[in-house]
Amino acid sequence: MTTAIINAHVVPVQGDPFDGTVLFTDGRITAFGPDVAIPDDAELVDARGGWVTPGLVEAHGHVGISEESHGWAGEDSNEGTQVNGARFRALDAIHPTDESFRDALAGGVTTVVVKPGSGNPIGGQTVAVKTWGRIVDEMVIKQPASMKSALGENPKRFYGQDQKIFPKTRQGVAAALRDAFTAARNYGAHRAEAVREGKAFDIDLTNEALLQVLDGELPWCQHCHRVDDIATAMRLADEFGYRLIINHGTEAHLIADVIAERNLPVVIGPLLTARTKQELQHRSIANPGRLVRAGVKIAITTDAPVVPINLLNVQASIAVNEGLDPDAALRSITQWPAEIMGLDERVGVIAEGKDADLVLWTVNPLDATSRAMKVWIEGREVYHYDESTSEGITLDPYSTLGSTVAEPGRERR
Repeated sequence: MTTAIINAHVVPVQGDPFDGTVLFTDGRITAFGPDVAIPDDAELVDARGGWVTPGLVEAHGHVGISEESHGWAGEDSNEGTQVNGARFRALDAIHPTDESFRDALAGGVTTVVVKPGSGNPIGGQTVAVKTWGRIVDEMVIKQPASMKSALGENPKRFYGQDQKIFPKTRQGVAAALRDAFTAARNYGAHRAEAVREGKAFDIDLTNEALLQVLDGELPWCQHCHRVDDIATAMRLADEFGYRLIINHGTEAHLIADVIAERNLPVVIGPLLTARTKQELQHRSIANPGRLVRAGVKIAITTDAPVVPINLLNVQASIAVNEGLDPDAALRSITQWPAEIMGLDERVGVIAEGKDADLVLWTVNPLDATSRAMKVWIEGREVYHYDESTSEGITLDPYSTLGSTVAEPGRERR
């Protein structure tokens, strides 16, 4: 099946905007431009001058693992019984019926990297998924996508304050990470020796997962807000030689030159929050712009459900108001998060061969009044906004008949 979105203002992100057509077949983009030959049997979607962009990419969220309105029964983000949770997988806790997935579609978000929480010093493996599907296995883009770790207040509080056990200080949390990496190195050496000598060897899933980090296969997503914790994150990465991605980076702008020199990306946010703890005292909507101007690649995050995921584009738009370049703002919720999280072979821009994850907006998505009118994931229209009823309609993934589920009460963003 071939679909052509016509009469659109297309923003491919990678390349100049144009007025024209986007063509996709069997879930992949096949052509785009001001003058595209449209097959006679193609389904036509008239954009009527609306904006078409790639689906937005959320680089750090807890959608489906920290379910909204479910209380403790739907809270599966922190397995707080072990300091080193490298073998834990967010994949195993995601519930696709979480309301946040429908919010994501309403906000034009088609990809999200779901991460364990920040209670554990080592929280576990993250997974990149599409935001529509019946079971998470059908939604996966990349598993694992990275390893989640936390420095600062959260593990201190979760272990030292709440449970009265190790670690209770920043030095203790850093020591726990060093202990874990040292154990993984030793495990790797013993495993290699056993292989050379043809001996049996007991597999340890925790150390196997950490070896993927040490071998450069998995990036290390480090939750850190304060400048001292960011410095510790860089110090640890230098000691053990792994690929670091700074997550949150509330005070990253204070050492933006150092971060830029090291070519480290920052997944920054959430931006629309109060300063609810000491680590957030320097939270500012101007910080994304400060980082970009210093040469740092960023991805803006909602940290959903901390901020509703459908406000991802709104966060980018208000960052523009505080000095972030508009082109960088759009890249920070499309191309750059895809590149940072290693998903850019499939998503993040409009280009031939990429997944047909597309959004038709009423106007520029960096205009806070813009609405996602239609959303496609891999060429399937999974969401549309019904102007006659003022309802967002999500395709029901569980119906073989392709029925829809109405979502009454969705407020205009």
